[in-house]
Amino acid sequence: MEENKEIINEELKEEENEVQGTEEANVSENTEAAEENSEDSEANKLEEENKKLQEELDSTKDRLLRLTAEYDNYRKRTVKEKEGIYSDAYVDVLKEVIPILDNLERAVAADGSIEDLKKGIEMTIKGCVDSFAKLGVEEIDTSGEFDPNLHNAVMHIEDENLGKNVIAEVFQKGYKKDDKIIRHTMVKVAN
Repeated sequence: MEENKEIINEELKEEENEVQGTEEANVSENTEAAEENSEDSEANKLEEENKKLQEELDSTKDRLLRLTAEYDNYRKRTVKEKEGIYSDAYVDVLKEVIPILDNLERAVAADGSIEDLKKGIEMTIKGCVDSFAKLGVEEIDTSGEFDPNLHNAVMHIEDENLGKNVIAEVFQKGYKKDDKIIRHTMVKVAN
């Protein structure tokens, strides 16, 4: 009987060990499953974050591409507009100058006295001055002192009747439009 008891005890111990092993295996499996679920959850989060970042990157690339194309179109349009403005300005100036040329051609072809010719030239000069006024071109003032920003001194004289840096004579008229000098006035400066 004792032997039976020992056998039974041994069998019980073995069963106990098996149960304990099974419980440990179950706990281990549960822990592994929990860790796998945690890893899967973390992987899902990372995957979603990756998708969001990829969408944001694609959106930024698209905006950059559109902005680059828009700038290129703007640049081309601006160049074309500048060319158009330049061409229009040329046409406006020529519309004012061509009638002056017509009058000079008529003067050359006309028969008549010197007085008639002189009168025709004076009228042509007046037409030219009027055209300049329409274009906003004005003659540079030569009354007063010499200004190197407006005048080009080609001669210098000593004259006690005139003050220092006074314009004594104008050789060629100068013109400006607003603050831009078209041609400096060529002058003789005293003292």
